[in-house]
Amino acid sequence: MKMEKKLVIPGDFLSDDVKLADEGTYVEDGKVFSSVFGIVSMNKQIKVVPLSGKYIPKRDDIVIGIVTEVSFSNWIVDIRSPYEGLLHISEFPRRIDNAEMSKYLNVADSIMALVSDVDESMKVELTLNDQRLRQIKDGRVIEVTPSKVPRLIGKNGSMIGMLKNETGCNIFIAQNGRVWITGKDKNIDLAIRTIQKIENESHISGLTERIVKFLKEEKGISPKERAKEKEEEKSGGILDELLDK
Repeated sequence: MKMEKKLVIPGDFLSDDVKLADEGTYVEDGKVFSSVFGIVSMNKQIKVVPLSGKYIPKRDDIVIGIVTEVSFSNWIVDIRSPYEGLLHISEFPRRIDNAEMSKYLNVADSIMALVSDVDESMKVELTLNDQRLRQIKDGRVIEVTPSKVPRLIGKNGSMIGMLKNETGCNIFIAQNGRVWITGKDKNIDLAIRTIQKIENESHISGLTERIVKFLKEEKGISPKERAKEKEEEKSGGILDELLDK
């Protein structure tokens, strides 16, 4: 069974085969329906990729948050969700007194944090007690639609890997749709333009090819020059193999 990619809304009928139901769908009376507004596609399973939507936090998500308030024992953190994040003083990576909290994290500071727990009432607890986590003090942070994060990362990290290589930037994509970029200013500018293009065109087929072309044009490399680069890379690889023997 093959299904053309098309726009659907919640409640649209998708299939009579409930075994095909996947993300963005629900089953009712033996039929599969769309549960979100988005693009439906069929590749072994029926999946609907949302075109919009707020970030709903889940345990073990890494998010980029912005401190909005410092209370007696918690930092209140905006995580781009209907629900606030709470970073308790005990989850800071060093022991500090309550009176000193604002010296370490203050309003408007950005952090990379882990969602340590989400209870039934959607109380979202955060932690910084992990070597991957930190306060963000350099680079730039931009925002993309949270539902576009998988497309920005790409299959097995292919899209983000290419973006890092082509721009020379370090790029971290958080689950809540915030993206932290560090590097030279002109490279960060290129990365931002490319990320915006990926977000705007993520629902159109042939995205990877268009992004490769876009990056080469932005960097001023012609298709002929790129073909020459590939040949040189290939020759270099063969030479390395011979030298290794």
